[in-house]
Amino acid sequence: MIRVNSPEQARETLLLSLLGLLAGFVFVLATGCAVGPNYQRPPIASPVEFRGQAPEAGGEVASLADFRWWQVLQDERLQGLIDEALKNGFDIRAAAWRVEEARANAGIAKSQYFPEIAGESGWTRGRVSEFVSPLPGTLDLTNVNVGFSWEVDLWGRIRRLNEAALARYLSTEEARRGVLLSLVSDVATSYFQLRALDYEKEIAARTAGAFRETHDLFTRRYEAGIASELETASAAAPLRTTEAIIPDLERRITAQENQLALLLGHPPEEIPRGAALNDQILPPSIPAGLPSELLKRRPDLRQAEQELIAANADVGVTVANYFPTLRLTGAFGGLAPQVSDLFKGGKQWSIGGGLLTPIFQGRRLKNENRAAVARFEQAKVSYERAVTNAFAEVSTALVAYERLAHVEEEQAQAVDAYRRAVTLANDRYLSGLSDYLEVLLAQRQLFPAESALAQIRFSRLAVLVDLYRALGGGWQLPDDGWQMAQAGANGLTPPAQQD
Repeated sequence: MIRVNSPEQARETLLLSLLGLLAGFVFVLATGCAVGPNYQRPPIASPVEFRGQAPEAGGEVASLADFRWWQVLQDERLQGLIDEALKNGFDIRAAAWRVEEARANAGIAKSQYFPEIAGESGWTRGRVSEFVSPLPGTLDLTNVNVGFSWEVDLWGRIRRLNEAALARYLSTEEARRGVLLSLVSDVATSYFQLRALDYEKEIAARTAGAFRETHDLFTRRYEAGIASELETASAAAPLRTTEAIIPDLERRITAQENQLALLLGHPPEEIPRGAALNDQILPPSIPAGLPSELLKRRPDLRQAEQELIAANADVGVTVANYFPTLRLTGAFGGLAPQVSDLFKGGKQWSIGGGLLTPIFQGRRLKNENRAAVARFEQAKVSYERAVTNAFAEVSTALVAYERLAHVEEEQAQAVDAYRRAVTLANDRYLSGLSDYLEVLLAQRQLFPAESALAQIRFSRLAVLVDLYRALGGGWQLPDDGWQMAQAGANGLTPPAQQD
């Protein structure tokens, strides 16, 4: 028992006791251990190179992902749309708030490192019965107390909680970067789809004009008694079919514009256009880089690993729950009939500690640990699957980009052949060597061939965007450097000024 003879001695004794406790707390924290498994990245069977990857010239390991998105997508109108989406897009704003939530949760977990200090004050009035006290009467009491409570992290339970919270915060940060990359990809793909629809509408309008001329010619010849009704009907059918396609394309164009406006965070509106579909720049080949680099480039893989780290830390928390918990408590305050006497003769203080150890929990702790281990194994499988899927996505896009280049080349030659057939059929008709039905047949074959060529061109552009996303494009960009305007302010060189 500690004896005090004066208020000054009481203060000195309390101060020395608190300092001794603080030194003991620091020693315990410094020597304490964190039970449970420490995180180790699961072994990943990474291929030497991507399937379908062209050999790198001179052994270079450059990657399309090393380029900034505006160096890959050089349409100025598209760049402006992407900038607007990165600034106002709904997905970006929601992802930012998810990061704030995770940051706050990490702060909550970190607060457990420190003592909980709370103040309490109160006033009571009561009457003491004469049967209880020889001095009956009304009694007023005022009390003021400041107390603290602190769990000493002997087994690393709090450290594991903080490890898990930090990993989940970093996971949301990676998810936000993933949203940035996905938004760039979605806007670019939607824009290219819009330009493809514009081009198909242009082809349909041009083809309808050719069919209209044919129909008008046959109508005049029929009215003059030169052509048959069969020729007139044969010319009317493709004309009406092609004209019916135009309003349907206009419907699809409006829907595509509305979808693109949603990505921008705007109400439905007309979308400004830039370069035509055939004027969009496509690099002849794509440098993919090393497959092992995907683990640090792709934000979705980094996000999955952070989730795995958090699940591993949760296992450590359940292991720590098996061990005793040491909690230190203290209080300082006063109790007196008058407020002025609270810190004179009415002072009181206490320091103590308690050890709580689980003895029988009905197998709750064991099952909590089993559940945490199961969640870790699930997260591990999800991580391994995400990595393997990333390799497959890159390989699929690489092969598609190469093969579609050949498909476009062959289809362009087919279109040229059909156009030549239309010209030759016209020449034969004007020379009297054939009827106009040959011209009509050649025109019918040209229209779907041109439409197919437009779709192939769009597919190549879409695959380029998919490759940029699959390779983790823009991974070197800082968080505040994804917009072109921000990049210029941060000293990142825009594409027009590259060496």
